[in-house]
Amino acid sequence: MGADGCQGCQRVPRVPEYHAHTRALLALLALLALLAPVAPVAPVLLYSFAVKRLRVGVLYGGRSGEHEVSLASAAAVFANLDRARYEPVPIRIEKDGRWALADRAPTAVSAAEVIEQSRLEAARPSRGGREIHFMARPSEETILSIDRRPSHAEEGQAVVTGLNLDVIFPVLHGPYGEDGTIQGLLELANVPYVGAGVLASAVGMDKGVMKVLFKAAALPVCPYQVIFRHDWQRARDPLAADLERLLGYPMFVKPANLGSSVGISKAKTRADLLEAMDLAGAFDRKIVIEAAVPEAREIECAVLGNDAPQASVPGEVVPSREFYDYEAKYIDDGSKIFVPAEIGPRTSADIQRLSIAAFKAIDCAGMARVDFLLSADTIYVNEVNTIPRFTTISMYSKLWAASGVEYPVLLDRLLALALERHAEKQQLRTSLT
Repeated sequence: MGADGCQGCQRVPRVPEYHAHTRALLALLALLALLAPVAPVAPVLLYSFAVKRLRVGVLYGGRSGEHEVSLASAAAVFANLDRARYEPVPIRIEKDGRWALADRAPTAVSAAEVIEQSRLEAARPSRGGREIHFMARPSEETILSIDRRPSHAEEGQAVVTGLNLDVIFPVLHGPYGEDGTIQGLLELANVPYVGAGVLASAVGMDKGVMKVLFKAAALPVCPYQVIFRHDWQRARDPLAADLERLLGYPMFVKPANLGSSVGISKAKTRADLLEAMDLAGAFDRKIVIEAAVPEAREIECAVLGNDAPQASVPGEVVPSREFYDYEAKYIDDGSKIFVPAEIGPRTSADIQRLSIAAFKAIDCAGMARVDFLLSADTIYVNEVNTIPRFTTISMYSKLWAASGVEYPVLLDRLLALALERHAEKQQLRTSLT
């Protein structure tokens, strides 16, 4: 039995990491970056005294239906991290849940490209890269890389290498990545990570709970109902009649815990409603049904920060289809994005104010994109996306670019926010003695 219970494994010395004084310096540099205004600063000056580059584990892929979207987001992160200050480490989670230290980082420039490649290739997980295991406890070795190839070890054995990561950048969309599960693992390991914590991630994924918190914070939300699949299967017709009475047609039917408009339908008749409920129930045990907002415009706003978040200029999405579904987002190129949105200064200010309020309502941190429905002069908060699509041409990055924060600087600020939040958490007492 080898080290850490790995049978037939040989342990090699871990890679030398930062000393304590270097970590303290990095925390100080993170604070300096946060003290800078939102407008671009000279990040090279802030980090020029670092002894070593900051090792960033970029976590991408995942088990959700948004696996391909994640690969495109991660490709943009890798392409824009400054190699003079960061050492990015590609950590890929396959669709079957296997973790691997990828032989190379993803390079696809768009989700549509990745999706098309996956359709053309055989439906099997890639096996490139070394198997890794994440340490679910505080350790000087964040991950263990296991090399089982015969050329590196005797038959039946493997070589285990420890690798420390200074911060994790999760670029995972949907369940098993954006919903608090990965965040809980990172908390157990006590490693800094970009973005929302466990609670905000879980709430940001569950549209039903999210709306409860929005209402508690006096934020405007459209009329909605939540129905569990078990109840729907036992009383379809009475519940359908209730929905017709409470919401009326048309209505949108959504799985509570999915993103990228997967499983969402617009119901205009009883037949549509029955079909839509069955579709949503195939993806989740909880279903959210919303009254359609008449002549709604889809407005989005980006938020950046921890305890003092800031909002970008708002933008507008004009979908190529009846609503912004999965195909409209990733497959066809007919949807239009307008940044900034043509909504007038007063409405723009209201959107920014509500974005920060929604961000705080779910106790979010790091980043989020807040989506709205605008009908005439009435604004409805729709949802908060805690890990929005993150390519250079995605709405989140476009909104910040229009606000004066280009993509590489945005990465700098997100990493600084992660280090700041982690440093603050280390000051908390964990014992009465």
